Amino acid sequence: MMLLATQTLATLFAQLGLENDELSIKRFIHQHKIEASVLLFEAPFWNKSQALFLKESIYEDADWAEVIDHLDTMLR
Repeated sequence: MMLLATQTLATLFAQLGLENDELSIKRFIHQHKIEASVLLFEAPFWNKSQALFLKESIYEDADWAEVIDHLDTMLR
């Protein structure tokens, strides 16, 4: 049986190895912005493993895709 997990910003930040409490997430979003022409995973503030995780999750339309899209919107 496969369980469908609804991912949240907090679980995404934890997956990326970032502090994932509400204040830390708000601070991260406030401090990091992406130009419209830059793909989320190409942003200069990700390390290689974070960028790869984001890229693969988006292209595979993984469980994470919806919350990654939400983060992408918040960073613009």
